[in-house]
Amino acid sequence: MRELEARCYHAARGFLPILLDELPDRDRLDGELVTVLGPKRRAYWTRNVWEKPTLIEFSSVGEAAKILRSVQRNWASLPCRLHRRTALIAEKLPPLPLKPKSFPFDPPAAPMGAFTLLDEHMMLASPLCSSPFPNGEFEFVEDKEGPPSRAYRKLWEALVLAGERPVPGQKCVDAGASPGGWTWALAGLGAEVLAIDRAPLESRIEAMPGVEALRHDAFTLRPEDIGAVDWLCSDVICYPPALLEWIGRWLESGLARNFVCTIKMQGEGFDKATTDRFASIPGSRVLHLAHNRHELTWINLERDRSPGLA
Repeated sequence: MRELEARCYHAARGFLPILLDELPDRDRLDGELVTVLGPKRRAYWTRNVWEKPTLIEFSSVGEAAKILRSVQRNWASLPCRLHRRTALIAEKLPPLPLKPKSFPFDPPAAPMGAFTLLDEHMMLASPLCSSPFPNGEFEFVEDKEGPPSRAYRKLWEALVLAGERPVPGQKCVDAGASPGGWTWALAGLGAEVLAIDRAPLESRIEAMPGVEALRHDAFTLRPEDIGAVDWLCSDVICYPPALLEWIGRWLESGLARNFVCTIKMQGEGFDKATTDRFASIPGSRVLHLAHNRHELTWINLERDRSPGLA
């Protein structure tokens, strides 16, 4: 085995071209897996990053599986070529937990590795990945009756990856709330929700315990108009700089403890400059979630910020 001084970036579904623009100095491209030698790069349009890619030579399917099992239990296969041989190796590994998951739940603590075959006797594998889920993805047990849209899955996924979520008694703001998917998810956790949108919530969402609807443009409200909140959430359709300006006012005010916001891209483009500014805010994570489309999610928790910073 030979560990490489590199990282492998597994592209978010449908966004390999943007990832390739982010990583123009790539060294390998295996399907949707982009390998770049040297230190880790800032790349947003990924579903998973292989943190310790290692070349492993093997003589047989059985030997390949034995080598992987000797390192750790959990390995996800990524078939880029030799699909049948990859599948035979995966069959000899312990099964992975692939069933849809009921929210809320905590991310798994055990490491999740990933591997792919480069040829019949050489594989690229990483025992450490950025995501604790197989190839960076998982599915929820969906509620097909309660929420008015499927957008709630983005918030659920963000909260799972954050490792923290609203609890009963906490106050949340849901900006761009209509028709109410995120409000439904927040109220379902027992939180108090101020749902702000110029469009109305569905009536049954507005009637949920703890929900208050405000027909207004959220971005024209000052933080002082709303007061202290435990969670500031936004799925507003807007240009990224407008979201950043609004978030900046909240950070300066110190009135919001935790943030989960969708950064929506316009057209087919990618506003990297504004995204970088979000990522540079202390304590921030900018991710492409499995349930995101042409958008990224910014997560910033009070526990992750430096003392004294809002």
